[in-house]
Amino acid sequence: MASPTVRRRRLSAELRRRRMQAGMTLSDVADELEWSPAKLGHIETGIRKWPSVMEISALLRLYGVTGGQREAILTLVRESRLRPWWTEYEDVLSSAYVGNEAGAVAVQCYSGILVPDLLQVPDYTAAVARALGHGEHGVERMVAAQLKRQEILDQGGLARYHAIVEEDALQRVASDLDLLRAQTTRLVELATGSDHVTIQLLPTSAGPHPGIAGPFAVLEFDEDEAALAYVDATQGGAIVESEEAVRECRRVWDELARVAASPQATAGILRRMALLT
Repeated sequence: MASPTVRRRRLSAELRRRRMQAGMTLSDVADELEWSPAKLGHIETGIRKWPSVMEISALLRLYGVTGGQREAILTLVRESRLRPWWTEYEDVLSSAYVGNEAGAVAVQCYSGILVPDLLQVPDYTAAVARALGHGEHGVERMVAAQLKRQEILDQGGLARYHAIVEEDALQRVASDLDLLRAQTTRLVELATGSDHVTIQLLPTSAGPHPGIAGPFAVLEFDEDEAALAYVDATQGGAIVESEEAVRECRRVWDELARVAASPQATAGILRRMALLT
């Protein structure tokens, strides 16, 4: 079953489509059901996380949706209300991003000065958590959350995962040779041992590049669902859905992939780094 987050987005899109097919505006529907237009708008945009089966049933009656189509939409409602594992770790990770990541079929990720989350060894994650100001309890929770996320790679949940890793992301832990060795070894294992994982190293010598604007990821989904992007930021990242914004993220991604070392060259560089530590 797809991620509840992805189910919720599909539900919102389906409700908008059904309303438009019925030839009704938000105000028309709000008047008929004696709801506020804001309430309906929140349901259609996904701002309201947990619409009830009763509320959606009322909308479907108004739109004339019956039979198997009605039951399929109500199934989406029930599945979108499930509480997945990542809601227990919202203090140490972005539930909005992880919820979409869990339902994606392909991810392109650039994490700036950090090794991407799905590629980190636990000691690297712990170092990042401490740098973010977490105490030991928070460090333990962040490590546990990232290990849980990484199951999507180990269990083949993603059909394609392509990461561009800054050389600086590794050099920043070069003072801890054991950590550097463990992290580079893990990257080599993933880059050479998995058919669905691709890693490219972006050397410091590449100089300034479009990625200096900050970390981001592009996520693709099945069932003809539009791709989206996630743009990271200090005060919390944002999901980006507009076609223009996603297209711009793809343009930056293509440029980074062009200047980065090839996957084959990357594996060789990482092997040498592991041996030299």
